[in-house]
Amino acid sequence: MNDADVSKQIQQMVAFIRQEAEEKANEISVSADEEFNIQKMQIVDTEKKKVKQEFERKTKQVEVKKKIEYSMQLNAMRIKVLQAQDDLVTAMKTSASKELLNVSHNKKTYKKLTQSLIVQGLLRLNEPSVLLRCREVDLSLVESVLEDAKKEYASKARVQTPRIDVDKIVYLPPPPTNADPLRPSCSGGVVLASSDGKIVFENTLDARLDVAFRKKLPEIRKTLCRE
Repeated sequence: MNDADVSKQIQQMVAFIRQEAEEKANEISVSADEEFNIQKMQIVDTEKKKVKQEFERKTKQVEVKKKIEYSMQLNAMRIKVLQAQDDLVTAMKTSASKELLNVSHNKKTYKKLTQSLIVQGLLRLNEPSVLLRCREVDLSLVESVLEDAKKEYASKARVQTPRIDVDKIVYLPPPPTNADPLRPSCSGGVVLASSDGKIVFENTLDARLDVAFRKKLPEIRKTLCRE
């Protein structure tokens, strides 16, 4: 084999080696690109998940904040409504209290009512001897109906006529006045107690109004809620 043949063979070997190297290099490059793309997709997916989780977390925070604000506003409105209802009920009771004054102004009606209040108190106590307390301005009126009240009670309870001692030392508060609205007052009626003072039945007009309001308050509030 001459030099030319040797040189040609060497060139062929070099060309083969170079081709193998280029193919290997291309294979490595393709593999590297594929691995890069895989890693890139993994990183992108991971970041997407992080962004999504952060978005969901902030969205939940916003929703919770909105719910809290809504609940606070709703509670504030409920408090305002309840306060308005309480103010209206108080105004109604105040108006009714003023109307009670008209009851004692009608002498004929008030006299009959006073006798009924005394009889009712006697029936409630069911005692043979009681102490009766009234306003000082009502003393003569009470004394004028006392005997009839005793007889009416005795007839209804089927007992002997009871003994009623009218307290002429301590009286119920006087009628209310605009000059001193904070002063203790009584719109009328009586208070009866057992002789030993252990049982007391307050049958004043103010007490009856309080009882009526307590009974009617749920119905009043229900009516206000519908309006």
